[in-house]
Amino acid sequence: MEISKADSAAPQTSAAPELMGAEIVVKALQAEGVKYIWGYPGGAVLYIYDALYKQESIQHVLVRHEQAAVHAADGYARATGDVGVALVTSGPGLTNAVTGIATAYMDSIPMVIISGQVPTAAIGLDAFQECDTVGITRPIVKHNFLVKDVRDLAETMKKAFHIARTGRPGPVVVDVPKDVSFKKIVYQGYPQSVEMRSYNPAKKGHSGQIRKALQLLLTAKRPYIYTGGGVLLGNACNELRTLVDMLGYPVTHTLMGLGAYPSSDRKFVGMLGMHGTVEANNAMQNCDVLLAVGARFDDRVIGNPKHFAQNDRKIIHIDIDPSSISKRVKVDIPIVGDVKDVLAELIAMIRETPQRPDAGALAAWWDQIEGWRARDCLKYDRGNTEVIKPQYVVETLWNMTRDTETYITSDVGQHQMWAAQFYKFDEPRRWINSGGLGTMGVGIPYAMGIKLAKPDAEVFCITGEGSVQMNIQELSTCLQYNTPIKVVSLNNRYLGMVRQWQEIEYSGRYSHSYMDALPNFVKLAEAYGHVGLLIERPQDVEPALREARKLKDRTVFLDFRTDPTENVFPMVRAGKGITEMLLGSEDL
Repeated sequence: MEISKADSAAPQTSAAPELMGAEIVVKALQAEGVKYIWGYPGGAVLYIYDALYKQESIQHVLVRHEQAAVHAADGYARATGDVGVALVTSGPGLTNAVTGIATAYMDSIPMVIISGQVPTAAIGLDAFQECDTVGITRPIVKHNFLVKDVRDLAETMKKAFHIARTGRPGPVVVDVPKDVSFKKIVYQGYPQSVEMRSYNPAKKGHSGQIRKALQLLLTAKRPYIYTGGGVLLGNACNELRTLVDMLGYPVTHTLMGLGAYPSSDRKFVGMLGMHGTVEANNAMQNCDVLLAVGARFDDRVIGNPKHFAQNDRKIIHIDIDPSSISKRVKVDIPIVGDVKDVLAELIAMIRETPQRPDAGALAAWWDQIEGWRARDCLKYDRGNTEVIKPQYVVETLWNMTRDTETYITSDVGQHQMWAAQFYKFDEPRRWINSGGLGTMGVGIPYAMGIKLAKPDAEVFCITGEGSVQMNIQELSTCLQYNTPIKVVSLNNRYLGMVRQWQEIEYSGRYSHSYMDALPNFVKLAEAYGHVGLLIERPQDVEPALREARKLKDRTVFLDFRTDPTENVFPMVRAGKGITEMLLGSEDL
């Protein structure tokens, strides 16, 4: 049991101590090894804040908005693999946190969110700052709890952490009424383990199914390995790398899977999907055996399912979540299990069998892929000396930081896609963005959370002038907690992705996608106590990034004035198949 300042002041007895519910919450967090908690105080959680004040092992980070608290805990969880923890008060505290909870839920991020609630006797009576936390969050959590009895608190916290981190991870909300946080009981200690009859996620895949998958893979003429965020969440990147290198097969990642296999390796054919490469999308459509690992055939990945189903192929799908299998695309060999365990078993089976892939067929398949790759679908006007191309900023940053421990967060929009396309992620958990929900405003809070977890790493937030304003108040938190991040804003004076869609799909009717009143970001950064840099010429891009990197202990906001007309290509329009790509303005 952790010793706190309060414990040391109390007379020591051999009997079990009597603790308030709030103290039990803190004991639970200590027992779970929580180092950081992001939050914002309010009436319903003041007993919990008082208990946090009396201890020193957990650092609380006071954010400026509850949405940012959850995003920061989320970024921390994505970069470390640990459970992220946030603490918010009742009513608006919880509703402000909803976007952060939904963001984590869509990307399967392990988190525990503790929310305050009005006293149990007042629940349902429209008390001050009351809302139905369980009802509001039910569709966007893996599970949630309303703790009505202080005696259930320790076990509920144990269950919350267990559910958050096992199986397909996700956020769990624990709603604690104010009276439960101040009532006292004799504390019997934190449970060592938890048994839940209704929750037993599978770990080991079915060996017979894995053997069938092996046969399909080894007899394939045009094999393809397609992976998603589940490989990173399942810590299965080493196994994936071993498998790809053993077989010599082409591999692609979704937006959430980048870094699982080194992006600079030739066997990686680029990200696939709506803004994926020609070679990645064509290989997906034309393969004869597809191994899908920890991916869910998302609408942004396969485009129109009817178009995808036109070509006959055999699909093996490995996923921890049985509900993800055959949800959008019918598969031939489903394997439910932990991706790390399943891939390890598959690798062992390959080593045991003398059978090897058809070298001639594989060489012909690679020739076809190289033909697609030769089209250089990510080309842009590199020679432009008049205006900064956003791709150039990302490419320059990658060239400067490629051999260092660097984390890239992004917000959502064109800048996110350029970061995914032009920063070659060779290591897992270095690319932190909102995939499933597509949440603007995550970039700075993500970066804050990562910088606390990884103080010696470089952390860059690639954002746009639209997204960054959604949580820009967190620059204040960066100063207070000394998290010197670098904000790379690709400022094109538009909500760029909205403008791009309006240009292509709405005949150039730019309805409310242009911002007429932008702040002076340099002065704004300085007002928050940071360094601001304005960059307007291509030749100044590299010197500005070098200057920002030299200022290791300062947060730097780099306002890059980029080409407002630049679009993200390739692009698959809504309702089209993934091979029906626009490759540039000439296709419009």
